[in-house]
Amino acid sequence: MSVPTPAPEAPPGQPKKAATAAWIGSALEYYDFFIYGSAAALIFPEIFFDESDPATATLLSLATFGVAYAARPVGAFFLGHVGDRMGRKKIMVFTLLLMGLSTFLIGCLPTREQVGTLAPVLLVLCRVLQGISAAGEQASANSMTLEHAPAGRRGFFTSFTLSGTQGGQLLATLVFIPIAALPEEHLLSWGWRVPFWLSVAVAVVGWFIRRNLDETPAFEQQTASQGVVKLPLVVLVREHWADVLRVIGGALIASVSTIFTVWALAYATSDSVGMSRTAMLWVGALANVVALAAIPLWATLSDRIGRRPVYLIGAAGSAVTMFLYLWAISTGSYPLTFVAGVLCFGVVYSAANGVWPAFYGEMFSTRVRLSGVAIGTQIGFAVAGFAVTFAARIAGPDGDDWSAVALFTAALCVPPVIAALTARETHRVPTERLGERAAEEPARPETVAA
Repeated sequence: MSVPTPAPEAPPGQPKKAATAAWIGSALEYYDFFIYGSAAALIFPEIFFDESDPATATLLSLATFGVAYAARPVGAFFLGHVGDRMGRKKIMVFTLLLMGLSTFLIGCLPTREQVGTLAPVLLVLCRVLQGISAAGEQASANSMTLEHAPAGRRGFFTSFTLSGTQGGQLLATLVFIPIAALPEEHLLSWGWRVPFWLSVAVAVVGWFIRRNLDETPAFEQQTASQGVVKLPLVVLVREHWADVLRVIGGALIASVSTIFTVWALAYATSDSVGMSRTAMLWVGALANVVALAAIPLWATLSDRIGRRPVYLIGAAGSAVTMFLYLWAISTGSYPLTFVAGVLCFGVVYSAANGVWPAFYGEMFSTRVRLSGVAIGTQIGFAVAGFAVTFAARIAGPDGDDWSAVALFTAALCVPPVIAALTARETHRVPTERLGERAAEEPARPETVAA
């Protein structure tokens, strides 16, 4: 069997530059994405849906949050194909601009009182554009950082994509804290629009950072030596179908994030619990601050001991700590809720969240990596997105059956555990050998960093 030519090393400084571009781009993308989640839980039921039936209005509003996740698999097929044929950089720039535009337009939408049922229709359309953008963002950023990363540090460098996601979520939360504190009249008339309008500035900053980024050495070598794959999806299904299924199952771990950030927020601020909007937004902010530190630490540990054990800690641990978090909310105790929220989302969930960019990306070869990660994650994320809607149903007519929601979330953590247990360990496999069946063999010592 021929040994693939070792991938050329990235120019000095490029791994850090790629990681920085991934972090900032993901932060900007997910700032846009998560301000929608906060608005869907706190504001949209009142301005886009029928106020005479609050329970149904909340359910429909949370369903629009899931619409973007339904659109993401469609975007993944298209953007994955383009990214594996034309390069990672083009997708990273395109997704950033699309997310900024669609989010800005949400802030300009008329309300139900102004245009009737057209308002939620326009809201859903903008949400679909957000979903298409997000479909290519993480996969392209993951591929960019993984293929630039030095040997033995792929976990650490790819974790910047998810650190950026948490940074964007933190920024979105911090922006919404003063907005949520506005008087009701101002909040529902103009206040809620401000975070969406700010996305223009965010997109411009991200564009300046990403436009000067070099394409990855691995992709350029693949293009020069073997050319690009004409139909990446065909190769993906033929050679990597089992890994695509693993990524789909693994991506269900994102349900922990959507339940934490959207359903738990709506539950805590409902009449049955009565916690304040501002207090609960601070829970999310503090948990994200901790996650920003925890994600690279977990990723660094995975470079030493492997992806699978760290990922399993996050997946199995999240199933347990979600019970603790939702129980804490049900008591109405702020101290308990803060501690449980930080433990669940900031520490434990970060183990899986910080490792999956490398874990999933290493399952595929360079020629189909972006397609494999994009399609696999976005199908799984589609289920995770609608987990919020299912949770609202499972919680009962009064929306207060937290134990049923916790059990539902724990069940969604089972496929990620199975995916990790059946996956190959790849943390010491050279980049040029990733995606091969031979990757199960021990890596050559000279290609592994000390």
